Amino acid sequence: QVQLVESGGGLVQAGGSLRLSCAASGRTFGNYAMGWFRQAPGKEREFVAAIRWNSGNVEYADSVKGQFTISRDNAKNTVYLQMNSLKPEDTAFYYCALDMPATTMRRSTSYNYWGHGTQVTVSS
Repeated sequence: QVQLVESGGGLVQAGGSLRLSCAASGRTFGNYAMGWFRQAPGKEREFVAAIRWNSGNVEYADSVKGQFTISRDNAKNTVYLQMNSLKPEDTAFYYCALDMPATTMRRSTSYNYWGHGTQVTVSS
C-alpha cells in the first residue's frame, strides 16, 4: 500500500506563487509516475503535470506549461509542484496521485493511489 500526503495549499493573490508537496510512503518500486491533478467547483478533474520517477521525464497540461514546474526528491520520495504567476482560474482542489507501474500519465484512470488533496485559492 502507498499513502500520499499533500501540503502547501492556501490562499494567495493573483500573481503570487505556491509550492505544493506530496510525500509518498509505503512500498514503491519499479518505474512509477507521480502526477498532479486539479478539480475546480463544477468542473471535472483535470491533469496538471506528472513526472516519471526513474527517468525524470515530465509532462504538463498546456494550460500550465511555463507557469508550473514539477520536480521530485528521490531521497524524500516527494514530488513538488511549483506554481508561479497564479491566476484566479488556477483555483481548485489539487490532488497528488501515483501510477505504478507508470502508464499514460495524463489519464487520471492510470493512477492507482490518490492523496486527499489540498485547496489552492487565488484571489483577484
